[in-house]
Amino acid sequence: MIKLTFLGTCSGTEPMPNRHHASILFEIGDRFYWFDAGENCSHKAYTSGVDVSRVRAVFISHMHIDHIGGLANLMMVIRKVSKVTGIPHINDNSYDIYVPDLKKLQSVKDIAGVPTAPCGGVNAWEHEIGDGVIFEDENLRITALHNAHLGENGERGWHSYSFLIEAQGKRIIYSGDVKAPEELDPLVADGCDALIMETGHHRMENVFAYANERGVKKLLFTHHGREILGDIAAAEARAAAEHPDAKICHDGDIVLFA
Repeated sequence: MIKLTFLGTCSGTEPMPNRHHASILFEIGDRFYWFDAGENCSHKAYTSGVDVSRVRAVFISHMHIDHIGGLANLMMVIRKVSKVTGIPHINDNSYDIYVPDLKKLQSVKDIAGVPTAPCGGVNAWEHEIGDGVIFEDENLRITALHNAHLGENGERGWHSYSFLIEAQGKRIIYSGDVKAPEELDPLVADGCDALIMETGHHRMENVFAYANERGVKKLLFTHHGREILGDIAAAEARAAAEHPDAKICHDGDIVLFA
């Protein structure tokens, strides 16, 4: 069983009622895998019963505030809960964190008060993301692919990524923020079981067309922009009409893959 929990489903707008910035939690086996860390994500997860001592890895698509605004607090909470409860963290009291920019991660760690070297308590092992397979354990494999969201040409590297998550025979793609859906083609390949697609920068009709043409089985909308936030009911009606299995995700929504 793969369990997805949408901790935050809003794009980088001003604060919206009942919405927080982008963050998704995958639960597979006895491990949690965190994708993006918008503000309030650790509070939402922990107060909903998530055992943060089982966070195996954190993956950040890019370093915009609506994707990392809660990262410092998440790193602090993981250490704090371990200290308060006395429960050792999984994986030898450590977890991995993958980001496109290690220099900016250092600033986040400074704010969180996380030591820069291994020490007593929970350690975060840092990795800079590049194209290709970036993580693999007994539960899943993750492939990263750069995108053009930040307007880069690659001369100074890439700092925005999309992810393919392969687990239990399923292929699930998390778009991160992309300039165009077609950038996901190398990950989608001949189709996928689910596409978690940001809509903060795209018209819904373009995403529907893309998903239908490429055999996307389940379409999960997140990182909502004003088109969806302005009329949720209308967006949900369009989703039902345009794709056989599409969902406008809300904060707290849970999606299961058997």
